[in-house]
Amino acid sequence: MPTVAVVGFPNVGKSTLVNRLVGGSEAVTAAEPGVTRDRKRLATEWNGLAFELIDTGGIDLEDEAELARDVQSQARLAIAEADAVLMVVDGRAGLRAGDAELAKTLRGGEVPVLVAVNKADQPNDFGVTAEFHGLGLGEPLPISATHGLGTGDLLDALVTALGDRTPRPVDDDAVRIAVIGRPNVGKSSLVNAFLGSDRVIVSDRAGTTRDAIDTELDIDNRRVILVDTAGLRRRSKVAGTIDYYAQLRSERAVHRADVALVVCDASEGVTSEDLRVAEMAMKGGCASLLVLNKWDKTETDIDDARARVARKSRLRPAVITCSATRGRNVPALLPRALQLADRAGERIPTPELNRFVGSVVAKTPPPSKRGRRLRLYYSAQVGERPVRVAIQVNDRKLISRDWAYHLENRMRENYELEGVPLVIDFVPHTGRRGRPA
Repeated sequence: MPTVAVVGFPNVGKSTLVNRLVGGSEAVTAAEPGVTRDRKRLATEWNGLAFELIDTGGIDLEDEAELARDVQSQARLAIAEADAVLMVVDGRAGLRAGDAELAKTLRGGEVPVLVAVNKADQPNDFGVTAEFHGLGLGEPLPISATHGLGTGDLLDALVTALGDRTPRPVDDDAVRIAVIGRPNVGKSSLVNAFLGSDRVIVSDRAGTTRDAIDTELDIDNRRVILVDTAGLRRRSKVAGTIDYYAQLRSERAVHRADVALVVCDASEGVTSEDLRVAEMAMKGGCASLLVLNKWDKTETDIDDARARVARKSRLRPAVITCSATRGRNVPALLPRALQLADRAGERIPTPELNRFVGSVVAKTPPPSKRGRRLRLYYSAQVGERPVRVAIQVNDRKLISRDWAYHLENRMRENYELEGVPLVIDFVPHTGRRGRPA
């Protein structure tokens, strides 16, 4: 799609404006400066033209801190790949030196630049645009991102600036792969290793990533959307902070994904928190693969890690080791994720499924209760993503938890569904078809 980079000094309301223009709350916002760090692409549409807004972190050219320089680098990349640039300034604060410095760099570009004077919350505030003519970027547009004033005129101007560009047709068959895990386990480093570039900011400080960042790429001629997410904690630990909203966006990204790469710190092994994250992905209907990152810095026994996962996780995801910084085993991860996505979307032929269930019953019959034994009559797959199987039985009350788990585990082994959400529904027999298995 045509793209518009949204740039400006810290805390001028860029993310609030992006949320207003896309009609949602995808970008994390807060009163304090420096909330947005990576560049985040969000689609919108106006007057029949679909385009993407690239939300960026605040640019303060005087800030020499390492994180600030990384944020500036991400913003510059957004400017370089954009078809137009929207510079947002704070009408209440007035024209600042940082605005003038940024405008100076934008004037030399080849793409059109628009200036939006934010925080003009009342119609009589529109006069604050006068001093921003000095930026030399054309007529400033007064807006209020909070209240929506002037945003229609701004969208008209953006569509005009984008000209006759039309979005290319996009198939909806993309596989969404979310990279999730606890804070500071190397998720962003792994995403950058996949892409071969610094697409997202990497820092030793936990909580650097706050938005769910989508990046499109091609793997074996298949369209993949890779999603880097903020670190997942227990909600009670982040309540009342910016990280709480970052957490909600990460959870939402997982529910939209087909596969989750659950990244763990190999030096700590697979922890209970890692398993909790994998469980969350399973409940969202997302296939999962456990990735032990930083494998070059540990002597952890991989067999112990796999045995722990097999004991503790009902999903029984595969466990793979890698090193994002050294590139070890990184090329194998995305093809494995695509295989998982394919398995989650496959259908098991009904005759084959009935033969399989019959063989399980023959080898390990269900236990009896008070002289009555569970009978299974007919099985069929009734859904994908998650894989859902319905089995007709004579009496659901006769099902024991252990035997139901046994059947589920044998089904995972037989159809290679390790890491794929699987739901088995035991439904009362209607008497219309099937013989007892």
